[in-house]
Amino acid sequence: MLNSPRLTVVGAGPGDPELITIKAVRTLESAQVVLYDALINRELLEYAPQAEHIFVGKRKDKHRYSQEEINELIVKYALERGHVVRLKGGDPFIFGRGSEEIDYARKNGLETAVVSGITSSIAVPANVGIPLTQRGTSESFWVITGTTTQRKLSDDVRLAAQSTATVVILMGMGKLAEIVEIFSRFGKEDVPVGVIQNGTTLNEKSGFGTIKTIEKVVAEKQLTAPAIIVIGEVVKERNELKAVLGNAIEETKLINSPIGG
Repeated sequence: MLNSPRLTVVGAGPGDPELITIKAVRTLESAQVVLYDALINRELLEYAPQAEHIFVGKRKDKHRYSQEEINELIVKYALERGHVVRLKGGDPFIFGRGSEEIDYARKNGLETAVVSGITSSIAVPANVGIPLTQRGTSESFWVITGTTTQRKLSDDVRLAAQSTATVVILMGMGKLAEIVEIFSRFGKEDVPVGVIQNGTTLNEKSGFGTIKTIEKVVAEKQLTAPAIIVIGEVVKERNELKAVLGNAIEETKLINSPIGG
């Protein structure tokens, strides 16, 4: 018997397969079809062995399907098979176009649900020891897309550059020179910057500098998309925090090791 046609948009988390929610795993286990993006960890598909897995991923300038075609696939497979899971990197409602897919599905008579994911904008900086807020240093943070639908840098970057907030820019590597120029224009040449590529995965790479030096750092370390750019004084906290975390891990090892081992 065919299950009722429905769509669940699921956040896959930032890349580490362990950073997915229990609810997301249970949702995958009930799927008949999984439409998945380029940035999700393929290990997560093992939670849906009974489902058909269809790659619809999009990377910069490389779209297997347009958004309109993906919307149509969702409805097609839901009507034919039942439960469709749309598996998207990070959180589907943070620059993930998840709401567009939900709206289209509802207009075509599908039941819909959303399972939030851990967003890369928070998890990736944390993984390298950067706290986006820090008492006495940063009272807030901005999360901005580096590339709008018009393929331009968001105007919000200019506003953020005038604040004291931490600024996290997603999909901004192709606009790094523009970002540096804007922050420099507001006298922020010495503000710390971190660039983290493939955050939380085994292929993670990162580079750190200032607005003045970050382009050189990125070139030397050959950092490319997908990467997250973090701008703000909190970037300096990473060394101290990582040292604390490292000491805690070593102490745990000593406690758990056999005497004399």
